[in-house]
Amino acid sequence: MARIKELNTKFAEKFGPKQTEQFFAPGRINLIGEHTDYNGGHVFPASITYGTYGVAYKRQDAKIFLYSMNFEADGVIQVDMDHLEYDEKHGWANYVKGVVLMLQRQGYYFDSGFDLLVEGNIPNGAGLSSSASLELLVGVMLQDLFKLEVNRLDLVMTGQQVENEYFGLNTGIMDQFAIGFGRANEAILLDVNTMKYEMVPVELGKYKVVIMNTNKRRELSDSKYNERRAECEEALKRLQTKLDIKSLGELTEAEFEANQQLIDDETLIKRARHAVTENQRTIEAKNALTAGKLAEFGQMLNASHASLRDDYEVTGLELDTLVNVAQAQPGVLGARMTGAGFGGCAIALVDTDKIANFENNVYDAYMEKVGYAPEFYVAQIGDGAKKLRDDE
Repeated sequence: MARIKELNTKFAEKFGPKQTEQFFAPGRINLIGEHTDYNGGHVFPASITYGTYGVAYKRQDAKIFLYSMNFEADGVIQVDMDHLEYDEKHGWANYVKGVVLMLQRQGYYFDSGFDLLVEGNIPNGAGLSSSASLELLVGVMLQDLFKLEVNRLDLVMTGQQVENEYFGLNTGIMDQFAIGFGRANEAILLDVNTMKYEMVPVELGKYKVVIMNTNKRRELSDSKYNERRAECEEALKRLQTKLDIKSLGELTEAEFEANQQLIDDETLIKRARHAVTENQRTIEAKNALTAGKLAEFGQMLNASHASLRDDYEVTGLELDTLVNVAQAQPGVLGARMTGAGFGGCAIALVDTDKIANFENNVYDAYMEKVGYAPEFYVAQIGDGAKKLRDDE
């Protein structure tokens, strides 16, 4: 509540005193199931209590005024409702414009513009989905201010559309789905082939999920993300010469091993192997978690990281250093990178009583090997994107 008061004070300073509405959209972690969403497999994300706050006001004219407390040097960015094309100079504001434009293209009508002030406490570029958080924040804000009859899945898919069509990134739907459908203390097992999902209570007993930030910026558009996706698509195409499948996620490990010779390229085999084995691990990890087999769940986190390192090759010095050191600490059941890779964050399942020592030890080892400091956050699993009540 104190945070929203501060945002409203800043809003009044930038836009004048107005009766605003308040919104929040979280970031997300993915417990397991990495680079499986665009391969037709399962993912297992959860929304977290770090996220993006917004206060907004519906204007009478067709102007949009935008201000971010994370990018104060940009000042107030002004946009016209009929000029929403991408503009490099607008930086973060392009995500707002993209959501409005995609909803317009779907036939939703906006009779005016709006003022929006945002502030996020997700570390920028950390791989915790700050961009998807902003997209869903804008989605729920527009839904409320303009009384749009749009369901949550359509808002989720609009966020993905912004990434795919507005920014030209071949991202999957996991980030937006986790942020749109998240619930406190629950993770989401999502089959991206069918969009069927299951809410799974996350009961970790004396353990907590610790997020470890490499502090190496990971710009998705600059990464090898699209390259990995293309490699998987090529592997699938070669498998489809004999197999009647639409995605790698349809294969069991045994089916993949029996048919991998169809791919006939060692790199493509490795990429596809990760997609197949990680999908199976994700299903097994959900079963282990719900059965209370936390040590087994932790081992699957370790196996996931090894696959991302060796078969998918998306880790690198920083993530490998964090994870290797974390896995060796007392009280740790497992650790893995999370997100697209090439920087960003890793997670570890750590005994609550050992967290302070864990952070100190990992910090020292990382500083010695990498030369700059990591950051740590204890993850609390919170609600998905929503309008805030006065008492929140």
